[in-house]
Amino acid sequence: MSANASPTGQQPTATYDSAFLRACRREPVPHTPVWFMRQAGRSLPEYRKVREGIPMLESCMRPELVTEITLQPVRRHNVDAAIYFSDIVVPLKAIGLDLDIKPGVGPVVEQPIRTRADLARLRDLTPEDVPYITEAIGLLTRELGATPLIGFAGAPFTLASYLVEGGPSRTYENAKAMMYGDPELWADLLDRLADITAAFLKVQIEAGASAVQLFDSWVGALAPADYVKSVMPSSAKVFEAVSGYGVPRIHFGVGTGELLKLMGEAGADVVGVDWRVPLDEAVRRVGPGKALQGNLDPTVLFTDKDTVEARAREVLEAAAGLEGHVFNLGHGVLPNTDPDALTHLVEYVHTHTAR
Repeated sequence: MSANASPTGQQPTATYDSAFLRACRREPVPHTPVWFMRQAGRSLPEYRKVREGIPMLESCMRPELVTEITLQPVRRHNVDAAIYFSDIVVPLKAIGLDLDIKPGVGPVVEQPIRTRADLARLRDLTPEDVPYITEAIGLLTRELGATPLIGFAGAPFTLASYLVEGGPSRTYENAKAMMYGDPELWADLLDRLADITAAFLKVQIEAGASAVQLFDSWVGALAPADYVKSVMPSSAKVFEAVSGYGVPRIHFGVGTGELLKLMGEAGADVVGVDWRVPLDEAVRRVGPGKALQGNLDPTVLFTDKDTVEARAREVLEAAAGLEGHVFNLGHGVLPNTDPDALTHLVEYVHTHTAR
């Protein structure tokens, strides 16, 4: 083991001992660490400037641009972690699926996956499919120094929903119809997507990511029994596939108050909580042995400074008894958020929780 390695040999000492990774491991921290989902994005004028005229998927494949965008909120807000700038459909594009991210709509799939024959289009992902990720993370880890980088992927259920629906949906009628009506095809689809997602996360970890977050943005549409039967096995497969790396694994979904315990049991070390469930109730649902992440309502940032501080204080008080807490919003930063409100929030949490 080199002198610069952690006791597990996983991370350079400075990163390993960061407040963010310590909180993920449920160890004592100098202050509650803060980062924000979608911290790199449209809320920042510098982001809008560098992205001007560049389609979303193309911007995810330019290492220098990805590096700059990922670093922007770290420079501006002094957050405790960076999150790799990407999109959940990047691995699907990388294996050759005909899809695009349409402004104001989201990911749109030219030919939805609806039959067993369609599964043949979902080939394995290899590192050679995403060389830009390895390059970008190499650039990032050199720039970030002691600040950890979080790897990023969409969970099999959410990816499957996009693929089956052909784009965003409010009802998931085609995806759920497949799940209920052809459970064998559904299981095979999610299993294939679990392999692709695991490979995508492995590339990021091997390039230098210090933690990974699996976004299951749409899974709150399911009842717990359906989650256990039809979704949990594929998410668990992803988490198990990266378990040997020793990096913290975060699991997040929206509207998942009824699923929090199950999402932890799927293999997460840290369970993300949206704003609908207070953290002191979330810890009761999740049970011991997990850190929690969250969970200020993103719309609070549109109020005045005193209100933001008061609502942030409520989150921190609800988190007082947790084994580990990473402060975040209960969902992503909204595009019209004032960046100064985010900067102030980070400073407030750091100051208020300094130990």
